[in-house]
Amino acid sequence: MIDDTFACRVGKGREAAIGRAPQFTRSAEWFLKLDVRKYFDSVPHARLTAYLERRFKDRRLLELLRRIIAAYRNELGIGLPIGSLTSQHFANFYLGWLDRFVKETLRVRGYVRYMDDMVLWQANRETLVEVHARCKGFAATHLTLEFKPGEIRRTGSGVPFLGCRIWPTHVELNRRSKRRWRRRVRVLERAERLGLLSESNLQQRLTSLTAFTQAAGVKSWRFRHRVLQERMVDDPKRL
Repeated sequence: MIDDTFACRVGKGREAAIGRAPQFTRSAEWFLKLDVRKYFDSVPHARLTAYLERRFKDRRLLELLRRIIAAYRNELGIGLPIGSLTSQHFANFYLGWLDRFVKETLRVRGYVRYMDDMVLWQANRETLVEVHARCKGFAATHLTLEFKPGEIRRTGSGVPFLGCRIWPTHVELNRRSKRRWRRRVRVLERAERLGLLSESNLQQRLTSLTAFTQAAGVKSWRFRHRVLQERMVDDPKRL
């Protein structure tokens, strides 16, 4: 796999992907956001197996991989179960062929992929329009996959990626992530009030939730402070 492919790799998690994206955002004026439509449900067993055979030669290993793949929706010959560890590796491996096409054929320098969520950066919009068309053609022909409608915009408007909005100068949580974080905080507070969580367990869970908002230098201090202040107001005993 290329260096800028993330997910299911040591040192290549969500935080690393978010940390890499701003470097390209600062150096390019335009970006293309791509996402595969129903990715895990769309991976064809036969095509995935054929690509695995190009990478591995041990017959016993290949037979094991075939049995694992065929164990899910074998009558349809398509799809990988979401949540399975092997499926995550298969899915990451399968799009590795698109990575190579983008880097080696299209020669796109600015490119980051986290599973089926990817961003490409270029100096001008016209180039990205062509890149988009060629990526769609490659995905359809060589991977039997379809992209959702792509998004081409200026990097100055912020790049949506992995629950964040990435600007040339900083990274923030996007609106959806903020809503989800606020909702989860309230769910935990309600569980604590009902006696389903102890105060110490509540603090531990809140610490874990807060770590998500701080990944890769995400600037969310004011938002977190405002939500936690609301918590204090709702429960005067915590003041």
